[in-house]
Amino acid sequence: MAAELFPGHSPSNQLPPYVDERQQRSSCNKTQVHAVSVVTERERSTFFGEKELYLWTPQAGFSSHLIMENAHTKSVEEVYSNFSVNESTGLTLDQVKRNKEKWGPNELPAEEGKSIWELVIEQFEDLLVRILLLAACISFIRGAKQLRKHNSLGMVTTAFSEIECLSLVLAWFEEGEETITAFVEPFVILLILIANAIVGVWQERNAEDAIEALKEYEPEMGKVYRQDRKSVQRIKAKDIVPGDIVEVADDRCRLWAHLPPFLQSLTELQLMTSDVIQTDCKGSGHAVPPSSNPVHFVLTHTLTHAVLGEFKRPGMVACYILLDLATVSYHSVGDKVPADIRICTIKSTTLRVDQSILTGESVSVIKHTDPVPDPRAVNQDKKNMLFSVRTTGVVVATGVNTEIGKIRDEMAATEQEKTPLQQKLDEFGEQLSKVISLICIAVWIINIGHFNDPVHGGSWIRGAVYYFKIAVALAVAAIPEGLPAVITTCLALGTRRMAKKNAIVRSLPSVETLGCTSVICSDKTGTLTTNQMSVCRMFVIDKAEGESCSLTEFTISGSTYAPEGDIYLDNRVVKCSQYDGLVELATICALCNDSSLDFNEKVGEATETALTCLVEKMNVFDTDVRSLSKIERANACNAVIKQLMKKEFTLEFSRDRKSMSVYCSPSKAKSTASKMFVKGAPEGVIDRCAYVRVGGAKVPLSQGIKDKIMTVIREYGTGRDTLRCLALATRDNPPKKEEMVLSDTARFADYESDLTFVGCVGMLDPPRTEVAASIKLCRHAGIRVIMITGDNKGTAVAICRRIGIFSEDDDVHRMAFTGREFDDLSPHAQREAVTVARCFARVEPSHKSKIVEFLQGFDEITAMTGDGVNDAPALKKAEIGIAMGSGTAVAKTASEMVLADDNFSSIVAAVEEGRAIYNNMKQFIRYLISSNVGEVVCIFLTAALGFPEALIPVQLLWVNLVTDGLPATALGFNPPDLDIMNKPPRSAKEPLISGWLFFRYLAIGGYVGAATVGAAAWWFIAAEDGPMVTFYQLDLECHVFESPYPMTMALSVLVTIEMCNALNSLSENQSLLRMPPWENIWLLGAICLSMSLHFLILYVEPLPVIFQITPLNVEQWMVVLKISLPVILLDELLKFVARNYLEPGKDLELKGVRRSCCWLSACSEGISWPFAALTLPLVVWLYSTDTNTLQLFWS
Repeated sequence: MAAELFPGHSPSNQLPPYVDERQQRSSCNKTQVHAVSVVTERERSTFFGEKELYLWTPQAGFSSHLIMENAHTKSVEEVYSNFSVNESTGLTLDQVKRNKEKWGPNELPAEEGKSIWELVIEQFEDLLVRILLLAACISFIRGAKQLRKHNSLGMVTTAFSEIECLSLVLAWFEEGEETITAFVEPFVILLILIANAIVGVWQERNAEDAIEALKEYEPEMGKVYRQDRKSVQRIKAKDIVPGDIVEVADDRCRLWAHLPPFLQSLTELQLMTSDVIQTDCKGSGHAVPPSSNPVHFVLTHTLTHAVLGEFKRPGMVACYILLDLATVSYHSVGDKVPADIRICTIKSTTLRVDQSILTGESVSVIKHTDPVPDPRAVNQDKKNMLFSVRTTGVVVATGVNTEIGKIRDEMAATEQEKTPLQQKLDEFGEQLSKVISLICIAVWIINIGHFNDPVHGGSWIRGAVYYFKIAVALAVAAIPEGLPAVITTCLALGTRRMAKKNAIVRSLPSVETLGCTSVICSDKTGTLTTNQMSVCRMFVIDKAEGESCSLTEFTISGSTYAPEGDIYLDNRVVKCSQYDGLVELATICALCNDSSLDFNEKVGEATETALTCLVEKMNVFDTDVRSLSKIERANACNAVIKQLMKKEFTLEFSRDRKSMSVYCSPSKAKSTASKMFVKGAPEGVIDRCAYVRVGGAKVPLSQGIKDKIMTVIREYGTGRDTLRCLALATRDNPPKKEEMVLSDTARFADYESDLTFVGCVGMLDPPRTEVAASIKLCRHAGIRVIMITGDNKGTAVAICRRIGIFSEDDDVHRMAFTGREFDDLSPHAQREAVTVARCFARVEPSHKSKIVEFLQGFDEITAMTGDGVNDAPALKKAEIGIAMGSGTAVAKTASEMVLADDNFSSIVAAVEEGRAIYNNMKQFIRYLISSNVGEVVCIFLTAALGFPEALIPVQLLWVNLVTDGLPATALGFNPPDLDIMNKPPRSAKEPLISGWLFFRYLAIGGYVGAATVGAAAWWFIAAEDGPMVTFYQLDLECHVFESPYPMTMALSVLVTIEMCNALNSLSENQSLLRMPPWENIWLLGAICLSMSLHFLILYVEPLPVIFQITPLNVEQWMVVLKISLPVILLDELLKFVARNYLEPGKDLELKGVRRSCCWLSACSEGISWPFAALTLPLVVWLYSTDTNTLQLFWS
């Protein structure tokens, strides 16, 4: 690869002889300046420590103990000694063989999942499904008998040979039916069962995607040093063993636009990197390594996959530089990194790590090589550990022993909990199955005395089979076959509305679960905050005299990387060009900086990007930026400063002096002398200051002035905001650059002495502007918000106060814990802490799983956010796992919802939508269940009274799936209540059907069933074209009972009365006079469509034959309407009772006073008079017509 990119370059892996431009400008013995390395860790993390919370099973035949535990506490020599390996030559072939036999291959074992057939069979274990399956089998048997009898489908008869014996037994007792209807019932039932099975299998298979997604994190190839070869060799990643010296590539050197010709091919590379060591190489366009000296590392765990993120900076390309023990060589793009890394030697000045995605820290972390003796250290405290870089090192774990392997096993051990709705529907189905079974048995037993009736030909067995069919029809009537389809449709519509609010729902049932969320556990960085460091306060010295001084403090608006905001002094906007101190402060911020802006996107380290953005807001030279494009505007003010001063070289940050500096000379030769600009930790910089800048003058720094400055800085760092402070200083007369020995880093502090303090800036990762209002909304809705972050406790508590999780007066002692403090508590104390806690800081993803477990123990419904691979177990464990749109594929796959904008407010909007969906769902469930109760009552009354069949199973299926399904789906569009977020979350244990609702089901269902039977009886008793028999003659055997009219009247009344019941379901307790039907225009359309479909099966051949019905005339339709409409009046009475006597929070005594004083106005308040004026005349006219309806009741 190197030979292709750099023609003429020898394959000896030596760096081409390019020299940094800033070294060319320096005559200081051409000594190379050490570069600073910045690492970004996004996709992976590791866990170490004595308390291992992961469950994992070793591969059969291999060692199961940790290969090397707590590697961060060991010295480099101990790591090498542990594996008996030489860092420069690697393992011998015998060692490789022994280690592979001991610890197995470096791969995750295949998950032994259930087969497709096992999953299919599981879908038929539900009792409701088995009842339907039994109904289908019986119908098939009847159909097989008809086929044999007519002998018209001989081939199909053969297909049913397996049930031929049972078919012959029942066929002997059955009368003939039309062949066209023989298989309608079983086919419809089986189609329902097959559809349910497909959905169930699809959901089960999807549940395992999170585990399979981890396979993508297994590296395909790896580079190792072994003693059988002198150079690095590429082998399959699964062949890597513990103790291998592995070389992984994850470093990049960025180049600006003007490139040498041989580098032009790089511009077409599709670079993807997220875990990177970066070095900006600006100026000459030459490819320069981060340092002439290598960085040494030791791998402590093999992981799987260096996840690579896109390189988008316009005008830049990237090449990869491999750091090994002796040389720096060019390397190919896109290596997958199988390693956690124990740093051995850092020979560049500094190694910084941006690990905000992993730990929640908003600023880069300084790494070092010293052992960390604490075995319980969290990832943030492992300052000698990297989790993915370009390096060589020792493999200390492979396969399932790696941290990714542990995550995989924990995810496999995490069972997916059913949502509250699924649990309620399961309970309802079980109860309904038992009730149906009892009623079916009761119907069959009650009619034992009718088995020998003449209508059955005097055969007891024929009568028993007939009433068994009645029981099966009853089962079909009682099961709400359309309920799953309606629920799915309603949830799917909800997901579309949520997607418009940037909440992408992956699991449909979780839409409803959001409605009962009681706790939201949210990340801080990027979710509650912008994850964009921003300077919000700064000060300079206004006056200084003797031991006292006064400061001028400024505040800065704007909380993103967009260069938009103003500088305020005492709440008024000021021009920074009027303050000499601010001009110099901006100069330091611009020059002590290797970052840049791409308008609201950073290029570089977060802290330096915040300073770059501050310079743009200050605009100290009053640059006209109005005509500039966004890209040009992003760095315009910084560019002006950099044109005035030329950066010669940089003295990089070190832990000892806690500062960095740049040596700058004026761009014009006749200008002022060279200067050094310094930024760093206040205590480190101020100790080396001898003066302070007051306007344009230098004033000696007295102890009193120093104490005053440090007091203000401490207030910045410990106050409400807990700001990260940087002191800014200059050295007006630095040594000549020829006199500075840049190879001796120990002398950097001497060069940065005799400084002049200029000012201080305070920055933070600011909260999103809309979060505070969302937190307040959550409080009103009874939802507790818990911040979970890897950042330090002080910063976390400060952000909690700013966004309203804590009030200013709250004592946070019992409400905020670090991960260490939480672990130190007893299990009982941990449970108690979770009940009141609102903030967990300095935590690892393992703490998230524990917090979720405790919350679930208190029956809380928890929404958990996460974005990393290690968050996946907690996301899968929580009732609602919410992944960030910028998160990893594994986190997204393990979650139920993905936030496209990573915004906490999107979660709250989704919760509000979930509550609205649940309210609407209750309405259509009530509608469907009351309709099914009416069907059950109809069949039960028919059987109990000995009447002819009023409805057959195929008609009931048509009603349940089609004519009822459309209005039920439309009820999902009911408008939400205005106070929906002013009520506490409902309990997950709240029953789907309360006692009052059950009574309403029985009342409405009882009327539906009685009206349906009454419609059939009307034709026999009162219809002018009917037989005009008496009530007591309905149980006799007669050919008139074979007429299709009674069944048609019953079906038409059932359909019409359920359309009226759909209007009742517009609101749970509000009258139709106050909430007219046009409040939900979709419902009116669905009712019209359902009635059209009913007319279709009545009047379009051959559908009447299939459904065994016949067309009705106008008089018969008048009777249908008269029988159907009273269900509205009945439900209005029930709503009146609920509204005035049973609704929670009502004062019955005051209600009585109100009714007695202004009863008329109370009743008429809010009535829709157009609806009343439209319906009242029609109802009066309908019931004034004579259709012999009353004769039915007199009979």
